[in-house]
Amino acid sequence: MIQLEKKQVKIISVVIAVLFVASVVALALTQSGGIASAAGNSAVGVVDREQVLSQHPKSSELDSQFSAAVAEVKKDYDEKSQGMNDQEKQDYYRQCQQRLHQKQAEMMDPIIKSVEEAIKSTADAKGLSIVIEKAVVVHGGQDITQDVIKKLGGK
Repeated sequence: MIQLEKKQVKIISVVIAVLFVASVVALALTQSGGIASAAGNSAVGVVDREQVLSQHPKSSELDSQFSAAVAEVKKDYDEKSQGMNDQEKQDYYRQCQQRLHQKQAEMMDPIIKSVEEAIKSTADAKGLSIVIEKAVVVHGGQDITQDVIKKLGGK
């Protein structure tokens, strides 16, 4: 159950990162009037959100809290599933996974918001009107990853 959870945590992290990038790009495009004017008239920043999240001051605390939540759900599953048939176990396992996903989202929300605020603040301070996820950039852009990490007080 724990190995499957780690994979799902990675998937959720990637989905969150993609959604963030899409929202930043959409916001930048709506404010600048389109891709051509945005690329032609403004500075573009890039940020490695995965690195920022991993070095966030609360990331180790979050990891330990989530590990505790996984252990608690595993214990609960082990206790309650003893008298269940295979289908009931499978259904209860899915319920447990949903609880963990919801718990993870609740725990990640304040961290993600603080990262978004730090990115916006750093971009504003550097005069950047667009910030894109570093993984999708082939060439160019001002890397603000370390500046964002410093702003958050990270490692």
